[in-house]
Amino acid sequence: MKKIAVIILAAVMSVAMLTPIAQAKNERIILISHAPDSDSWWNTIKNALKLAGKQVGAKVEYRNPPTGDIGDMARLIDQAAASNPAGIITTLADPSVLSGPIKRAVDKGIPVIIMNSGTPEQAADVGALMYVGQPEYDAGLAAGKRAKRDGVKSFLCVNHVISNPVVAERCRGFADGLGVKLGKSMIDSGQDPAEIKNKVKAYLKANPKTDGILTLGPTSADPTIQALKENGMAGSIYFGTFDLGTEIVKGIKDGTIQWGIDQQPFLQAYLPVIVLVNYKRYGVLPGNNINSGPGFITKDALGLVEKYAGEYR
Repeated sequence: MKKIAVIILAAVMSVAMLTPIAQAKNERIILISHAPDSDSWWNTIKNALKLAGKQVGAKVEYRNPPTGDIGDMARLIDQAAASNPAGIITTLADPSVLSGPIKRAVDKGIPVIIMNSGTPEQAADVGALMYVGQPEYDAGLAAGKRAKRDGVKSFLCVNHVISNPVVAERCRGFADGLGVKLGKSMIDSGQDPAEIKNKVKAYLKANPKTDGILTLGPTSADPTIQALKENGMAGSIYFGTFDLGTEIVKGIKDGTIQWGIDQQPFLQAYLPVIVLVNYKRYGVLPGNNINSGPGFITKDALGLVEKYAGEYR
């Protein structure tokens, strides 16, 4: 009997060691993005959110406006705050629309972290704890300077989220890096793949001296790849893109795309959960904002990126 008791005790201790005490906390954290349901890039965000919640024993929820409507997103923030979660993680895609709801959440005593869209300054203005993401203008500027060194003089920026002024900073930074005016180089492509492909082909036909293309993510990059294959320009025109995805990685491998800018979206969802849970439990908070990017991924540096593109990269 004593032997059996010892075995049972050992088994219980083993389970306890494998199950962190932290898992008993069950803080509820809500992440709200501006992304429509059709934007597959956010799958990495969702995966990172789930993994972080599992590791620290927090309940996590992902919410977004199905069509990407910023007004709907504002209402989602208000609804999340009304449910009194332990913390809110949100993008700040349009401060003019979203600042009010975020400030109301902060005024209720709910810790908020801004991720992905927005700036550290804008995060501070709405009372958020910190900003985790990629400074968009700086990333665009670095990309533009790189393209200039590679000989690019004019470009097309394919913007599939024209309603998000923060993302447009990528195009503005790129233009400044090249030393040219943005002007009409940025097009509102919409999010329909066929429409994007046709608009890219039409622009290049109307502007034959264009020697560079910048896309802002898989939504615009994938149809642009198809456009270049159809008009015979794949591999002959300089092509850089923000973010990664399965087709983008393929494009980098076959030479259609020169580089992809990895803002490491995994960190943008994963780190805020870790920070909020530790802030809630122990009152500890990093002293600085966290830049998750930019990093340039080229053909020579795919490795794990290729393996996990669209999932964790």
